[in-house]
Amino acid sequence: MDIDTLLLPFRFGFMQNAFLICVIVSVPTALLSCFLVVKGWALMGDAVSHAVLPGIVLAYILGLPLIVGAFAAGMTCAVATGYLATNSRVKQDTVMGVVFSGMFGLGIVLYVSVETNAHLDHILFGNMLGVEAHELWTAAIIALGVGGILVLKWRDWLLHSFDPAQAQASGLWVNWLHYGMLAALSLTIVATLSAAGLILAIGLLIAPGATAFLLVRTFGRMLWVSVLVCVTAMLLGTYASFFLDSAPAPTIILILTALFVAAFARRQIITRRMSARRVEDEQAA
Repeated sequence: MDIDTLLLPFRFGFMQNAFLICVIVSVPTALLSCFLVVKGWALMGDAVSHAVLPGIVLAYILGLPLIVGAFAAGMTCAVATGYLATNSRVKQDTVMGVVFSGMFGLGIVLYVSVETNAHLDHILFGNMLGVEAHELWTAAIIALGVGGILVLKWRDWLLHSFDPAQAQASGLWVNWLHYGMLAALSLTIVATLSAAGLILAIGLLIAPGATAFLLVRTFGRMLWVSVLVCVTAMLLGTYASFFLDSAPAPTIILILTALFVAAFARRQIITRRMSARRVEDEQAA
């Protein structure tokens, strides 16, 4: 394969926009995935990503920007989940499953009941190759805001993730941290609508942080490694999809999954070597 063929994807405007949206959304999703992993909120990301669908449909019906409806629905799901988990005997993961499946079902019913030119496949699976200028600007503004806040306040959110009681004793506003994380999650999902869609957004919100968690030992390094993993996977997936004639978003998720499996295998090899060395040292002693 010659150099002209290798550079062919970069000559098309739609591919340039696809690469650009990859770089934009990879930063907030990767940073947020680290907090979701250490906090055990993987299912919360899944719940919010599915729950924004009715908000998108209602915003379309009312003539409002889709981002407004998506954010409102995401926050409604997050707040409702927290309220039900606090005021009932049902565990939080069960409440999440009930709330997000209910809202997702509501979104499907609303979608099929109205006439619209919007394609459901684009909402569910993304339309990275059809990203427009205003979507790039929306994603960039959200990415800059969410990414900047997470970088500046990551120590506060880290303490809140591990020990909310200690965070409150330290004088932190735990309620602001809690709902701030939920708001960041909802906004980030809105930013990924064009790139990965609702269903595959959960992969971007979990896999980079989970992979980095297996590769490094400190949370500060975990943030940077997660961003590097996400950017690499998104660019490679988009590039490969051009030659494979596949959808970019699923290709990206497959690469993220492969990277996670590789990181897991590496961790297993290191653990076995350390265990064998420990046994040898004990026998020598």
